[in-house]
Amino acid sequence: MTIADIDTAAVDIDELRTRFRGALLRPGEEGYDEARRIWNGAIDRRPALIARCAGADDVVAAVRFARERELAVSVRGGGHAVAGHAVCDAGLMIDLSLMKAVRVDPAARIARAAGGVLWGELDRATQPFGLATTGGIISHTGVAGLTLGGGLGHLMRKHGLTVDNLRAVELVTADGDRMRVDDDTEPELMWGLRGGGGNFGIATALEFDLHPVGPMVLGGPVFWSFADVPKVLRFLRDFAPEAPDELGITISLMAAPPMPFLPSEQYGKPVLGLVLVWAGDPDAGERALAPLRRLGSPLADVVRLVPYVALQSMLDGGAPHGRHYYWKSHRFAGLSDEIAEVFIERLGAMTSPFAQINGWAMGGAVSRVSAGATAVGEREVGFDISFAVGRPGADRDPDRHREWSRDGWAALLSHSVGLYANFVSDEGAAGVEAAYGPRLARLTGLKDRYDPTNLFRLNANIRPSAEGTS
Repeated sequence: MTIADIDTAAVDIDELRTRFRGALLRPGEEGYDEARRIWNGAIDRRPALIARCAGADDVVAAVRFARERELAVSVRGGGHAVAGHAVCDAGLMIDLSLMKAVRVDPAARIARAAGGVLWGELDRATQPFGLATTGGIISHTGVAGLTLGGGLGHLMRKHGLTVDNLRAVELVTADGDRMRVDDDTEPELMWGLRGGGGNFGIATALEFDLHPVGPMVLGGPVFWSFADVPKVLRFLRDFAPEAPDELGITISLMAAPPMPFLPSEQYGKPVLGLVLVWAGDPDAGERALAPLRRLGSPLADVVRLVPYVALQSMLDGGAPHGRHYYWKSHRFAGLSDEIAEVFIERLGAMTSPFAQINGWAMGGAVSRVSAGATAVGEREVGFDISFAVGRPGADRDPDRHREWSRDGWAALLSHSVGLYANFVSDEGAAGVEAAYGPRLARLTGLKDRYDPTNLFRLNANIRPSAEGTS
């Protein structure tokens, strides 16, 4: 069905309104343009109808409406996928962003978040009790999307990926049925939801295990100049795999931002920054971090006791809504000299002040979970790295920025051991294969069972058997 077709179906939409508690928005109506905008400003799509759901019953009604009319469907939680999966052209956008309920049981250390909750909102609900779970490092990332793809974050080396802390999912299936999925009721589907993305249904609520964290933790950034980059990368190659579980390490090679703790003469020049977060006793953290903080001649060392919610939102300013984003990603088993050389070359060749080579040191609790326990891809010790570029929308030559990212990615393709599902960009079926590897056949079996017509295909798509292998 096209926009023209749905324009003729006004009676159907009016009938849907009678049983829909949220808002239904069509092109030209107040709020439509605001609702269709997502984090990546490079994505400019126009759904035929936006269903802003107030609860799970609205999600059921929207799914059934789309299925009966063979509409393309997109699902928005936080709207943070770089590929813009949250919004479609000429179809139905199912928008969960009004679904904001969070419930915390501090005694049981469990949190329940509705499908539209953002990580900053969940953290603010759990931190009054000194509790948290592994979550995204940009606070306006959606809880549901990040979780279903795996879930990387500052706490993962201590407490595992977000999916390792996922207890249950309340799901609306492609048939418009509601179900609660956990290890007891639907263990195979629960396996697939732990990393298989939005391929099997719409998560209207998720339950998590929580851990004692904060409210004050030791953490913050350390920056080095371009001259120290080779030394820091070589040190990380040996240090990170054996680092204590409590230490989260986020890496960023970038143009120095105009922050007051950096020398003004460095602004805009290539630097390497590490965001260090210690999920344990601060005194032990000071000792564990000392070798890193003494390395070379840091331009700035801002590691200190800070609120955990501040660390979780510290990087928000580098990823604002509306900027035009693009990235390509790899998982590496280590940081060889060849990989480091490409990083240094790309750092010197950045086309935008908003370009970064960023990622995480993987290991700790993440790598002690069996490879087959979840649908998540590579878990071994290593580094998850993206060539990410942002640019203003007014830039007249966007291709040069994308080429900067693609060239770095292509130069290291032979070193790649996989791809994190949430970072699939424009790789298509090859990206899905890289993300899931030997788990793809099992995931395809789940797709055949729960979404054989591929209603939920705007994602890192696992195609049902009827459409051929991904």
